[in-house]
Amino acid sequence: MTAGAEGRPGESDRTEGERLQKVLSELGLASRRQAEAWIRAGRLSVNGRPAILGMRVTADDQLRLDGRPIRQRAARAAAVLLCHRSPGEPLQSIIERLPRRAGRRFISVSPMPIGDGGLELLAADGTLAARLQRAVHGLEVEFSVRVRGELSAEQQDSVRQGRIGAATLAVRALEPGGGEASNRWYRLVALGASGSEVRALLERHGVTLTRALRTRLGTLELPPTLARGQWRELQAGELNALLGTPSIGP
Repeated sequence: MTAGAEGRPGESDRTEGERLQKVLSELGLASRRQAEAWIRAGRLSVNGRPAILGMRVTADDQLRLDGRPIRQRAARAAAVLLCHRSPGEPLQSIIERLPRRAGRRFISVSPMPIGDGGLELLAADGTLAARLQRAVHGLEVEFSVRVRGELSAEQQDSVRQGRIGAATLAVRALEPGGGEASNRWYRLVALGASGSEVRALLERHGVTLTRALRTRLGTLELPPTLARGQWRELQAGELNALLGTPSIGP
């Protein structure tokens, strides 16, 4: 047995809870590999005892890094964030403004191109981010797009057909949304579409796209009360609806 295995009886044989490395990754504190390095270096403790590789922990366990407590419940509350990103604003600038308890390691789910904006999702856990990324492909995604000039009937028909080279985007709706001068807004809904695909679709059919804002992912809408640059925590029910499952466990 290793020197760090002197914990409480049976502690290293737990079957409940999650592996310590995964918990730290979900909290946004470190990658799993980095967490393993911390364990080997003796920097982590669980309930006052040195942590060991492979051990499992629960939300009731007291975790410390270099003697400083790690608050599991507070950090986990922000596992997935809904952000309103301004066009041109790097997501990292939003992350840097988050409270420290939210963590600093986030993965963007189907990010919009840097020049566009609107609804963005940030996940602190890589496994959950991958599940959300897969789920997006089966969801209706709604965009508000600003173009130069009014689209001709021919252009609208071409966009609705959704052809992007050899691929085809499932466009569900394309509707005028008003505008003035040379700018016109359109509401575009497509199944599983990314911001890059929408931009490629419009440009392929001769449309000059000046801005794209994502306003909806499945049942999750960008709240009108959420100002640009702001964020809120995703509720459990909203997350479950995105994943299409009754729970969010691994």
